[in-house]
This record gives sequence, C-alpha cells and structure tokens, in this order.
Amino acid sequence: MWNPSPIPEVTWDTGLKEMNETWKGAIACLGVAVFFVMTIGIIYWQVVDQPNKNWILRGTFSGLIWERRTHSLVIQTLTEDKTYVEIDVGNVGNPDIEVPFVRNLCWLNKTEFCYTWDSVAEVKISLEVNEDTETECYSMSWAPVHCHVELKDCFSMTNVSWYGGASVRGQTWPINDQNATMQPFIVSDLKDNPSGFGSALERYFLGSSGVAVLVSPDIPLQLGVDSRQQFCLQSLPSMERLPLQYTVCVARDVKAAHQEAVQQLSEHSRELPNMKALWLPFWKLLANVDSGPKVERELRTFSNRLRRHQLGEGVISLNEHSTTLLSDMDHDYLNSRRRGMSKRLTRDLPLVKLLNISITLSPFLGVDTTQFHTSLVDGTEAYWLSLPSASQGQLIPVMSQWRGKFCVKLNITNPGAVSWFLDRVGSLQAHLGMEYVMLEGGEGNLFEEQALRPPQVLGGDKYITHLADLATRIGDSSIMTAGTRSSHKPLFVRMTPLQSDWSPMGLRAIIPSLLHHTLLGYNFLIPDAVGGSLSGDLVTDEELFIRWLEIAAFLPVISFHTPPWVCGEDQVLNLTRTYIAKHQRDVVPLIEKYAEEWQMTGNPIYRPMWWLSPSDPMTFTIDDQFLIGDEVLVAPVVEKGAVQRDIYLPDGGFQWQDSQNAQVFDGGTFLQDYPVPLEEVAVFSRRS
Repeated sequence: MWNPSPIPEVTWDTGLKEMNETWKGAIACLGVAVFFVMTIGIIYWQVVDQPNKNWILRGTFSGLIWERRTHSLVIQTLTEDKTYVEIDVGNVGNPDIEVPFVRNLCWLNKTEFCYTWDSVAEVKISLEVNEDTETECYSMSWAPVHCHVELKDCFSMTNVSWYGGASVRGQTWPINDQNATMQPFIVSDLKDNPSGFGSALERYFLGSSGVAVLVSPDIPLQLGVDSRQQFCLQSLPSMERLPLQYTVCVARDVKAAHQEAVQQLSEHSRELPNMKALWLPFWKLLANVDSGPKVERELRTFSNRLRRHQLGEGVISLNEHSTTLLSDMDHDYLNSRRRGMSKRLTRDLPLVKLLNISITLSPFLGVDTTQFHTSLVDGTEAYWLSLPSASQGQLIPVMSQWRGKFCVKLNITNPGAVSWFLDRVGSLQAHLGMEYVMLEGGEGNLFEEQALRPPQVLGGDKYITHLADLATRIGDSSIMTAGTRSSHKPLFVRMTPLQSDWSPMGLRAIIPSLLHHTLLGYNFLIPDAVGGSLSGDLVTDEELFIRWLEIAAFLPVISFHTPPWVCGEDQVLNLTRTYIAKHQRDVVPLIEKYAEEWQMTGNPIYRPMWWLSPSDPMTFTIDDQFLIGDEVLVAPVVEKGAVQRDIYLPDGGFQWQDSQNAQVFDGGTFLQDYPVPLEEVAVFSRRS
C-alpha cells in the first residue's frame, strides 16, 4: 500500500513514543524537584524561618510569648529587653516533640488566650492591665481533659531570685538554694517531717525581676524546688480532674510587684495583736517536775532569780506538761472544796496569779484521761476527729500520737468541741490569771498521715487555719506555732526552733526566717530562744549566746531558753540587761510606728535590702542584714569568731549613719571588713 509520508510509518510511530517518554520523564523529574523544594521550604519555614517566639497576648508594656522549642511560656517586655519569668510547661503533651505556634481559640478577645493541648489539657489565659499601679496580671488556668492527668508548671530560677512559699528547716533567702522533693504544699510539723514545709506558708512567690505568682488558695497542690534551677507547681491526679490555677503579675520592680500582690491577697482588714507583749522578754521555765505544787515552787524560784539579777518584768513560759500539772492542781483543789475538806489541805494559786505567765495548750487529749472516757459515755465522741465505722456508722475517734502518748485530736469544726475547749481556757484563766496562751499541734493532717480520706472541710492544712480562728476567740495575746492564710489576724507566730550552733540550721537561719515571715505578712514573731532551743539543752557557747542576743534585741520579742546566769559571766548578764533595755527603748517604738503602716498598706515591718533599692541586683541575695521600716539597717555578726563583717548600704538617694561612731556613708556603699566587736551589733540610721 502506498504511504505518502516520507517517513516510514513504523519509524515515525516509534519516534513519537520516544518523544512522549522523554517528556514524561522530564515532567516527572520536575515534579519531584518541585515537591522536594516545597518540602525543604516547609521544613525551612518551620525550623529556620518561623520564629521560635510567638506572641500570645500583649499588654501595655509586657506580653506573653510561646517559646516553641523549650515548651515555655515567657513573659517579657514588649521591647524584649527584659524577661520577667519563664514557665516550663513541657510536661503537657510530648516534651520530645517540638510544638509549633499554638493557635488562639479565643479569637474575638485580645485579652484572652485558649488552647487545647494534645487532648491532655485545656489552657485559658486572661490578661488584666491595671494602669493605676502599672502592673499587668496573667491569670492561668490549666484543666485536665482526662482523669489522672498531672499538670506541672515549672518557674525558672535563672537570673531571678525567688522569695516566699513555705518555711523550711534551714531557711534561705532567697529560696533559690533550697531543695525540696515534690510533696503536698501544706503546713506540716517539721519535728515529724524535717524535709517538709512548715511554720509560715502562703501560696505566694515573688521574683526579683518584678514578678509575683499567686496560686489558687483552695485547690490541692504539690510543690517541688530544684536548687538553683526551678520550682514547680503540680496538680494532684484525681477523678475530679483538679485544675492548676495561678496568676502571674509583673511590675516595674520587685517592690512594686510585692505591693500589688499584697493588695490581691488582702481579703480582710489587718488587725494588731496585743502590743504589750513586745515590751516583755519571754523566759522559758525549764521545770522537769511531776506535780503542780513543784511547778509552783519552780515558778517562785525562777521569778526570784529574774528579780535578783535585775532583768526586769517578763513573761514566764510554761510548756504543755507544766500547764497540765497546774491545771490538774486546780482541779484537785476544786474537788477538795466541794468535799468540804479543811482549808489546810486546799490550795489556791495566788503566787501564780501575781506572775506574768504564758501557758501552752494543744488540741490533743490523751486516751487515758477521764475527759476522753467521759466523752465516749455521754455521746460527745464527735468532739474528736473521727470516722464512721463501716458496719454501724458509729463514730470512731482517729488515734494519733502526741508527745509520746496515744491521743485523740479536737474536732475543730464541731461547735460543741470548740466551746468545750474555750471553757477549758476560761477555767485556766480564772485560776492561773495568765494572759498569754500558746497553741501547739495544729500542723499536719491526721487523716492524710494515716492514708484516710479527710472530710472536705479539713483537707490539706485547713486545720491550722481553723485553729487560728479559735486562737483569735481566745484573745489577742494568743501565740500560734504556724500560720497559713491567717497573717491578718491579731496573733503572734512562733518561729521554728533552731539548732544551738552557727550553721544554716541555727544562727544563720534567723534573718532569712525573719524576712520570709514578714514578706508573707507574719510580722509579729516570737523568735526562737536566744542560743536556739531545738535540742532542749542549755547553751554553753558564750559567744553564740551573745551574737544571738544581739539579733534578738531587734526582733519583735526577745525569748530565752537558757537563762543568762547559767553562763556564769558578768559580761553575759550585763549584755542581757543592756539589750533588753535597748529593745524596749529603741526597737519597740519603731515596730509600733511601722505596725500602723502595715495595717494600712500591708508593707512589712521588717524589710529586705531591696525594699529601698529594688532595681539593685546587689540587694537581691543579702541574707544577713535587715531593715526595720525604712529608717534603720541592722547588720549582725553571724560567723563564729568574727569581729568584722562586710556590709552593703542600699542606695535610694540618702545617706546612712553608724549609730555607734556617728560616721556617715553614702547609699550604695560597700563596707568591707567593717569592725563589729563582740559586744556590739552594726546599726545604721537613714539620713535624708
């Protein structure tokens, strides 16, 4: 057949196929190349070009940033020249996977941010700007999506000195050097739990960068502190899906942040305790006796010794054992009167009534006492912390130990039990005439310690809060051994007992503990006794006694465990008289003056160095000096054998005058190896 084409048909067809295959290959290669380039571009955009920091919320001077590589929320100034706080939230979701920029689900509100994290937790953050105080607060709420999810946020200590939280054994200022395993953030008894949290505890932390963290008061929480790295807040996993809630406020400096936090923490008006106590030294009666008459005799002897050594009027403190012996003696006396026994055998307590004494009580009652057995008979077993029996629903008191004896503990939520306890105090008041009452033993949670589920009204450390309410009803001369959410009440708080040495568990802990308590609002302190009282032994180190006395003279109350005449040296007795007089003449009027300021503003009476120079990094870690108000700086010696020390005088546009030699120094001056003889303490007065 004739083919008009110059190219044979077969040859032409094969060529066309070859051309098609070539173009297909080229197009395929081009597609692969484009895909490869796009993939590289996306990876580049995600890894290189996309910024690591993405703004989530912006205020007027600060903003919240998502740092996607470190899984952190960061609060910075809008100019990014200052970081207030970095919060590691890497435990939400998978910390090994880099999370890209998280998308705000609260589209219509520029002051709120919402996000659901890997179906693990929902977060909602709201920003509130206070233009009057120039502070901005970020309220954070993490809610678990499923049961048994643990939420954990960690606050970096890098370049930030942190204060607040809870008292610990061997208190530090700031808390950066502390180390605490993750545990319930509640007041515990440091005698039974030395590594726990005790004494003054508030859900409040303050950072030197000008940041304050206020944690929700009613939700169970755990706290852990990794020395020099971070402190972490962790929720408790539960069927109730407990949230993790806190507010972070930022301000121009640490002082402004604290003042803003105090206003947010202040739900009640602040009341003063009985200020008469500031004028009186407290003397502990060391009586190891077994009867009321012997206690009375020891009281008489001790009172005569105070008078003979010209140590002035003071308060003689009785421990719980001595208080019980005197109480039983009154009880025996009343019974003998009722039985019509002769007056020769009756005993009133006129001497005790003439003395100024403080007694010690606790909410514990021995199971071998008549009162406890009577309560089981007359149906008042609900006066003690109890649980219903599984079979009959009858209340069974929960047993515990106190001072080595098996006891039950007062059900402080039972109005009848509270009335019974108050009647007991009233009876003691009538027979002993005492003015001061110390309440011990409110720390800890009896139920949780025995793995029992507590009633909701007594969860966590609510017992100590209820006990503070009871103490307030007793009177404004009551003394507590711990405090939480009660700094506004007219009560004294006793500091944790310290070791009788120069260590951070002894003398070195006094000033950090003082600053910690007053920052949290607990200004009216009964400090540990001169020389330390943890061991119960008398102090034999004369130098330690003197240096401790010099610090105590500038605290709200001077208390003694070791009487100064035990040292057998005239120098110790003379210095004790001198510093008691100095406390009454110079220190108490200052405290009274700044107590009025505390009532109005919440500013602490005792202040850290940064209070007068809040932007000076030198002041952030000074833990061996303190201020009384804005006008007196105290720099005691806290090193054994030292007769000189370094002193830093904060700058604030004023000068400082040495109260010993009248030398005047400019603020911001660092005094190296400044002489402080054994019998003196360095004190400087502010000059405008």
